[in-house]
Amino acid sequence: MRTALRALAATAAALLAVTALSPAAQARPEPRAPEEFVALRSVDPTIIQEMRYTTAHTFLGERVDGYRQPVCILTRPAARALQLAQKRLLRQGYSLKVYDCYRPQRAVDHFVRWAKDLDDQVMKDEFYPLVDKERLFEDGYIAEKSGHSRGSTVDLTLVRLPALPTRPYRPGEPLSPCFAPKGERFPDSSVDMGTGYDCFDTLSHTDDTRVQGLQRANRQFLKRTLTEVGFVNLPEEWWHFTFRPEPFPDTYFDFPVHRRPVAGH
Repeated sequence: MRTALRALAATAAALLAVTALSPAAQARPEPRAPEEFVALRSVDPTIIQEMRYTTAHTFLGERVDGYRQPVCILTRPAARALQLAQKRLLRQGYSLKVYDCYRPQRAVDHFVRWAKDLDDQVMKDEFYPLVDKERLFEDGYIAEKSGHSRGSTVDLTLVRLPALPTRPYRPGEPLSPCFAPKGERFPDSSVDMGTGYDCFDTLSHTDDTRVQGLQRANRQFLKRTLTEVGFVNLPEEWWHFTFRPEPFPDTYFDFPVHRRPVAGH
């Protein structure tokens, strides 16, 4: 009997040791966002959200790592500045529409892995038709760090009200260049900015002289509206704006894009 009990105890101890070493037991809880981060919808529910990186309609052709839910997360000062801009725009018959907000470092790492895989060119015909993929780092389209990960940078556009929804992207559908005329490129509810979002081309430069007429006016309208509330535009991307001063100018966060990390903020 004693021998049997000793054997049973040894087996139980071994099982406990295996459990203690299992990945599930060792898994760390997901990091929470600092109190300074909020869901944009809790500050201004009228701003349209079309969070592209939770879908397959990206330059990668798949959902991006770290994007668990289609929720825009920003630092509170950036969100409040967008709220102020939105109030001004609504009076003029427009709305902001965000494509991307806070971006976890794991998503940036996903971009880097994709950029290094030169054989993966599934979405080239739409997002980078004139750019060799091996030049994405050199030309500045992909980097190992992103200001989005600091929480005060947002990618966005303007929508004329009443807003129409953007139709879902169907993986495998024929692709058109992101700089094609508005009626030919992937449909978007936004006003015509001359290119689509995330277009890897110099035509995406905010002040590119080849972009004229209504397209140029729309870009300048967006830039002027956001500049007046404290945002600074990235000259290479008409859609990219950073609120200044940034609450976290030197910190790159990695909590997932999900309601849970900002719950209760």
